Amino acid sequence: METADTTPHAQPPRTPDATDTTDRPPQLALELLVHGVGGTTPQAMLNEPRTTLITGDDTAACHRRSEDADAEQRPEDYRDIPVREAYCWSNLTSGNGARALWLILVPFMVANLAHWMRPAGPPGHPAQRVYDVLVRALALSLTVLLTAAACEVALDLTAWQCAGTASCVAGRSWMGFVSPAQGGWWSLPGRRLVLAAALPLLVIALLTWLSHRTWSAYESASPPPRRPGTSRNTPPDERTALSLDGFWYGRRVVARLRTAHTTAGVLTTAAAVLWAVRTTDARSGAGAALTVSGDALAVLLALLAATTLAVVGRTARSEAEPDDTRDGAVVRALPYAALAAFALTAVYAAWQRPMATTSGALPGVAGFGVLTVLQGALVLALVLTARALHRASRDDARVALNGMGGPAVALLACAVGGVLSGGAAQRFADWIDGDATPGDTGAAMAGPPVLLSWQASVLPVLLLVVVAVVLLAALRVGAVRRRVATDVPGLYDDREKPDAWLTGKIAGTIARAGLTDSAPVLVAATAAVTLLLGAGAVLGAWCTGRAPGPATEGAPPAVHAAAETASALGSWLMGAGVILLLATGRRAYRDRSARRTIGILWDVGTFWPRAAHPFAPPCYAERAVPDLTWRMATWTERFDGRLVISGHSQGSVLAAAAVWQLDLVTRSRVALLTYGSPLERLYGRWFPAFFGPPFLTGLHREMDDWRNLWRFTDPIGGPIRLTTEEGRRIDEGPLRDPLTLGRTLQHPLPAQILGHGDYQADPVFDRVRGDLLARLGTALPGQRATTTPASGEPERSGAPETGGDSRTAQGSSGRSSG
Repeated sequence: METADTTPHAQPPRTPDATDTTDRPPQLALELLVHGVGGTTPQAMLNEPRTTLITGDDTAACHRRSEDADAEQRPEDYRDIPVREAYCWSNLTSGNGARALWLILVPFMVANLAHWMRPAGPPGHPAQRVYDVLVRALALSLTVLLTAAACEVALDLTAWQCAGTASCVAGRSWMGFVSPAQGGWWSLPGRRLVLAAALPLLVIALLTWLSHRTWSAYESASPPPRRPGTSRNTPPDERTALSLDGFWYGRRVVARLRTAHTTAGVLTTAAAVLWAVRTTDARSGAGAALTVSGDALAVLLALLAATTLAVVGRTARSEAEPDDTRDGAVVRALPYAALAAFALTAVYAAWQRPMATTSGALPGVAGFGVLTVLQGALVLALVLTARALHRASRDDARVALNGMGGPAVALLACAVGGVLSGGAAQRFADWIDGDATPGDTGAAMAGPPVLLSWQASVLPVLLLVVVAVVLLAALRVGAVRRRVATDVPGLYDDREKPDAWLTGKIAGTIARAGLTDSAPVLVAATAAVTLLLGAGAVLGAWCTGRAPGPATEGAPPAVHAAAETASALGSWLMGAGVILLLATGRRAYRDRSARRTIGILWDVGTFWPRAAHPFAPPCYAERAVPDLTWRMATWTERFDGRLVISGHSQGSVLAAAAVWQLDLVTRSRVALLTYGSPLERLYGRWFPAFFGPPFLTGLHREMDDWRNLWRFTDPIGGPIRLTTEEGRRIDEGPLRDPLTLGRTLQHPLPAQILGHGDYQADPVFDRVRGDLLARLGTALPGQRATTTPASGEPERSGAPETGGDSRTAQGSSGRSSG
């Protein structure tokens, strides 16, 4: 790939004068292309095998055709056509094979999405802060759940149950030194627990390191060159938070949450060790000194836990300014204080005491039930808060689940976390106990906690509900297909002879594309059944205290057999889910195509900053949005040209977010072209507090040069559903797909149904882009005057010109921008 420096030679600024008749060079036009989910290459975007890197790096960069690299030096060659430039950001999500291993942490990503699905209540509504605090608390519980799952595998199943059972240790030479039969130093139960605690601590250390490293690599992009602007004509209720100066730079909130979650993980591990040892000491009648020491450690852990909860509760995003300040000494010292508390707990647990054998499950495994009940209570509180916010906002029938999208997604995050935790514990117990079945009568090991067995038994029922919803959706597709088939010929010229087979194919594509609008039904059904079955599992585990199979021994044979089958099948499904994720991550590391497929998941799930969970996959938009903003602001300032930012699919979301970050002068020189865009269909419905109709209206009001292309056959993109004050529609469509219904002289073969892709193949695309450039050309301001910032205002200019000229764009727009 070639590189080129397109920086022009420095020229002294020229103040425009009304009598100046000097001929100005032709005004250059730039089309900045932004691709969608899954990524692509600059060669494919520009339809040119030879491309040149203009600016950027291996992670994200702008490219042009090699022959256009110096277009700014010869604008007369581009009088009638724009210079096309491709911004490629796919390596932010799918470029590194190791990123696929983040699939294991998908519950954290889903919990982070719940934060941004808050209903759009009035500005300053007190329920907004309550909602955010509840989501952060629920995200913290997921970190505790992950640590508890690691403790279950390492402390309970390995160090407590297997190491304390001669038949389990036999044949495993790597566990011989902890066997009570050997009488070694590590054979005491407390010392075995301290040794096994290394696993959960390593897990937390790895997540902390990943969170810090990914922030530096992906999310630490500097803010835009100039402060975003909002027109005075835009009402306050149409101003979205995405236009705030610090929305895409929240270093402090991620650092604070990382500190709190790291502390929570260490404290969970210390509490698991302390609870087990204290319980055993109470049963064996340990001395007063050990009892007092254990009580003191419990108080210390409780104080640190309370401090951690306070930090999480007070950690709110500061979006008005880039949040790059450092936390105080108390917050930064929390993880080290937790490690010190764990060290004291380790000394206490390793102290010489008479207990030498262990039996049954590790004391404290009932904490899984307490954690599950706590998560359920948080979800119910989220439901009430979201309901209050939605009722206080302007009713919009297109908001997903009537504002309940956030609580539903939060519940699914807890469910996925429970499945992964239970699956890992179940599969590890089956492996370490050999041919025996943990928990059965006469088995050497008690096995995982009873709650995990009950959760496994209800999993097949949940899958049956999902299958039923999918079947209903399939029936709906068939009905819609038959109804739409009669309307398809009306979209085309009457002179075209319809093809029955192609007409049916088009109708089927339109019907399947409409399933996207039915996604709330699937989410609602899954969340409701998950809540009911989860409550049933907790109640069943609490009432019986045993696994569901043995608990039904007195029932009729059919009921007993069904319970055993559900428990066994659910256990297998939970374990298979963990194995499937691990296998997918391993395959993605070796297979580029699989890595790209997984990257699509991150494109959708990691657009939002990490505001609730610091261990979620990193946010690529915190690099991509500043990149696009910098490029638009500096190019229009340096070359005094017109710019159309052209976004497809997820790229249209990035483009809109970047336009919101522009100052008013730059925004007056930029037009927005979106196609296959989920801005209203997905983001407007699921994230109403940021992309709801009022905020899209505000973007449209501040930037009337916006056009959107869409198709009925597109399962992702859709119309924006807005019109200008002059009655001009933003939406251009629905476009014909395919372009012809039958065979014609121009298309002798059946045309391809494009669906979500290749919008540029439609002639309407070139026409709309030309209209945008022509509209910009008639409304551009004159040459900007050089000004200096007001006294006391920090200067944040674009890229400096050669020779040190760092002008700031403070001129006024030729169009009225308020």
